[in-house]
Amino acid sequence: MEVIKTKKFTERLFENVQPIWEKNHNHPFVQELGQGILDEEKFIHYMKQDYVYLVDYSKLFATGVTKARDLDTMGKFAQILHETLHFEMELHRQFAAEFGISREELEETRPTPVNLAYTRYMLNVAQNGSLAEVVSCLLPCAWDYWEIGKLLRKQYGNLLAKNRYAKWIKTYDSETFGEGAKWLIGLMDELAEGKPERELAVLEEHFQMTSKYEYLFWDMNYYKQDWPI
Repeated sequence: MEVIKTKKFTERLFENVQPIWEKNHNHPFVQELGQGILDEEKFIHYMKQDYVYLVDYSKLFATGVTKARDLDTMGKFAQILHETLHFEMELHRQFAAEFGISREELEETRPTPVNLAYTRYMLNVAQNGSLAEVVSCLLPCAWDYWEIGKLLRKQYGNLLAKNRYAKWIKTYDSETFGEGAKWLIGLMDELAEGKPERELAVLEEHFQMTSKYEYLFWDMNYYKQDWPI
């Protein structure tokens, strides 16, 4: 008897999100960063906005702790929250300092309209939705950054020695970062298993929406958008 392999939910997500992610990967911010020719002021704008984004992104992991139903999942969310707050953000501060951005500047940064809309969308879903919905919002940033890191190393690895943004590429191409993304992918599949299509459609809507916000985030930083007033 032929065994029919059932497609994992994240395989469906990955296939359907490609038109959005291709736009993300081909955005001039991403491509110029990979080539090492991105205007420094645009990268500084990104570093500041990404810092305040990470503050709210961390809250999603905290919400994951409260919504998880077993100790292993609670512990993993707590571990990622701790690593984000105490290691990733410290690395962010150190890297920012190389571009003349002080910790005080990072702390005083206020989110742009796009940044605020993105994080508030995720936090609203996290507070009012299920654990699966929390993960569906967390996943695009973690997964697509990993994809971008791998893509840029493949495209422009021969330029890394002269690329002042090489540390950024190496961070998101790293096995350490990839392990976090893979854990979320596995958890998404586990949480989606057995759910009816109406619930899967909601999860995919969140995944697609936050992927679109990723594009807007690149765009916002490339054009250094901020509040008009």
